[in-house]
Amino acid sequence: METELPPHAGDALSVVDMHTGGEPLRIIRGGYPEVKGDGVLSKRRYVREHLDHLRKVLMYEPRGHYDMYGALVVDSELPEADLGVLFMHNEGYSTMCGHAVIALGRYAVDYKLVKEPRSPETQVNIHCPCGLVRAFVEYSHGRTGAVRFLSVPAFAFATGVTVTVEGFGEVTVDISYGGAFYAFVDAQRFGLDVTASRSRDLVDAATAVTSAVKSQVKLHHPTSDDLAFLYGTILTDGKDDYSSEPTANICVFAEAQVDRSPTGSGVTARVALQYHKGLIQLNQRRTFQSGATGSRFTGKAVEEVECGDFKAVVVEVAGRAFYTGVSCFVQEPDDELTHGFLLKNRLPVWIEHQALKESANCTFHSVHRFR
Repeated sequence: METELPPHAGDALSVVDMHTGGEPLRIIRGGYPEVKGDGVLSKRRYVREHLDHLRKVLMYEPRGHYDMYGALVVDSELPEADLGVLFMHNEGYSTMCGHAVIALGRYAVDYKLVKEPRSPETQVNIHCPCGLVRAFVEYSHGRTGAVRFLSVPAFAFATGVTVTVEGFGEVTVDISYGGAFYAFVDAQRFGLDVTASRSRDLVDAATAVTSAVKSQVKLHHPTSDDLAFLYGTILTDGKDDYSSEPTANICVFAEAQVDRSPTGSGVTARVALQYHKGLIQLNQRRTFQSGATGSRFTGKAVEEVECGDFKAVVVEVAGRAFYTGVSCFVQEPDDELTHGFLLKNRLPVWIEHQALKESANCTFHSVHRFR
């Protein structure tokens, strides 16, 4: 039955909602204006500069929430790609998202973006801002299932880097790339446990590390400056040596956003890091568990490659995604909150102290924050 839309202004925004390991994905099906650009990376720049208000409409409350994640399907300039995609979150636009790729694999087959599904697996070529990612979707008797994907070249950028972290002193981190750059730290360095500690404490520590690495370490990527930024920090349980037992981690990315899944691009980067350190071998599969939900992905390095001057690997990551609903969002012109807002519990303590110190030096104090 067709849904009758309420009074509204402008185009309605239609979406399909999914989750992968608990991490949401809002796939935008219709209502977006034309996204201009010669390629996926230029389209990413275009939406950031011209259509960012729509990201906030769909990611922020009252239609989304602080940790909402989205994907906008676009055309790709690559002839072998079945679709292009732009990823979005509470801060802006990422270059890679593994949990989204897993969900998009199912979506592409179910919504006929791939013309001829095949059993036992259907290949879906997804052009992400970081490059072409090949997903393989289980397909049997007209139904889709688990998804695995082969990453872009992933590599360890730097290991044993010491940064000065506000509130924690000197901290040693590893930095690795899996379609996006992450800093990796054992949570025990902060007296925390990724599966048992309060999320707020984990977020505070990870956010402080991200801020320190961004200000003290210059990143670069061999193929594009658009990829050369730190996406977030992943706190681990420290169990990097190969084991058949799961190893847990929690990823805090963008503007202190918490990934509910084990983080697909983070698993990619962590596998590349472990391979670089000689802790795992090619085709040695590991299980990665989310410290937030307990959901699991598997990951393994399957091929040695090069990425510029970096020795890299292609990583296979596998998981499952599920549908949660279909929605159509509208806007009313007299709604003062129609463009969205974010509700924050509180900022990390060290940021709050800094904000208070700065405001004390101001003649005029204006505070308008949600806590």
